[in-house]
Amino acid sequence: MRIAMLTNNYIPFIGGVPISVERQAKELAKRGHRVTVFAPKYGQKEDAKQTVSQIGEKDGNNIDVIRYQTGTYKLENGMVCPKVIIREILQDFERKGFDCIHVHHPMFVGPVALYLGKKYDLPVIYTYHTKYEDYLHYLRPFRSMEKSKTMGREIFRLGKEKLVPKYITWFTNQCDLVLAPTTSMQEIITERGTRTSTVIFPTGLEDSFYIQDQKKAEMLRKEYLGGRTHLFCTVSRLEKEKNSEFILRGVARLKEKMGNSFRVLFIGEGSMRNSLEQMTEGLGISEEVLFLGNIENEKIKNYIRACDLFLFASKSETQGIVLAEAFAAGSPVVAVQATGVEDIVVNGQNGYMTEEDIEEWTEKIIEALREENYGKLKEQAQLDAVRFKASRLAVYEEQLYEQCVRAKRERKSVYEDEAGWTEHSGAFIYRIFKAS
Repeated sequence: MRIAMLTNNYIPFIGGVPISVERQAKELAKRGHRVTVFAPKYGQKEDAKQTVSQIGEKDGNNIDVIRYQTGTYKLENGMVCPKVIIREILQDFERKGFDCIHVHHPMFVGPVALYLGKKYDLPVIYTYHTKYEDYLHYLRPFRSMEKSKTMGREIFRLGKEKLVPKYITWFTNQCDLVLAPTTSMQEIITERGTRTSTVIFPTGLEDSFYIQDQKKAEMLRKEYLGGRTHLFCTVSRLEKEKNSEFILRGVARLKEKMGNSFRVLFIGEGSMRNSLEQMTEGLGISEEVLFLGNIENEKIKNYIRACDLFLFASKSETQGIVLAEAFAAGSPVVAVQATGVEDIVVNGQNGYMTEEDIEEWTEKIIEALREENYGKLKEQAQLDAVRFKASRLAVYEEQLYEQCVRAKRERKSVYEDEAGWTEHSGAFIYRIFKAS
């Protein structure tokens, strides 16, 4: 099968979506499919087209990566913004024949995918990776509105609560299939009005993630423990929506309860790093918190394995890939309850979830470390991790693609007629494409 994957961000950008896209492409290529990933340039010295061998020499499979030009505007987290008309994608579709389109964003490449699906009569599959209403603060016009005390704040609220969810609902209803990473995410988009068929499809973990290098993990533990008793870690971009400030306040309270018997590793990079480092000084926990920056994804498992617990506070996740990674590394999780988290963490079995309450959160960390609890939590975490194996999920994904292709051949396009598009917020994008 010839599969086109369209994404607004990809490696070397660090984030959940690039990781998900890369893993899916690799596993599908291993199964003999021809996968082309359309991804933005990040200023690298590269040709418009790259063929990147990402599978390994044993099976010899390649993923085609078509890099497209982007606009000059960048978000605070380093994400680039594609243009409205992405000619590299349009031109490659002229040269190649694809069987289906898998798009990973509803904006930018999203309308491009809908246009190409309609033009070439191909099924469009969309993965609902992100709760976009939680990311409005990255857009310059909304940034000042969020903190405004006047009409701007009301506009920000309407954008978050009405405009973005309505657009997502419109977009999902133009697709042939929607993949939701968790049950809670499936329920959210269905309740908002998505009529398109939806299935639960989590981001998988490569088989290598389940192979632990115990020696390396022990070396890392010794290096960072610094003679203390416990080592914890958290993995995320250092951005507002990840709620890292809550973790730091929690660490400060935990120090009051446990003394200087522990350390916490912050793995990840972001625009808030400087302010978070200053916050650790202000809270008096500079010796307890170590900021390690970005770590190569294939090495993160060793860092998690070196730790006793994985700490998490984000409330903007659709799945929380890192939680599955923590389980695979044998680390129980203590997290703030949120969508995405509650589909993975089972209280008292593989970890704990709490309200966004410092006292409750720190108490659960202490409870997890108790001898009568810790071994059971660790064992169950590893058992639960098995269901996230990417090689298993690729077989299911392949079946979903095939079903969509067959259904598309058996009926006319399910997309709305052009006359109906004018009533939607994305209508002008389609007319631009048609005019071009």
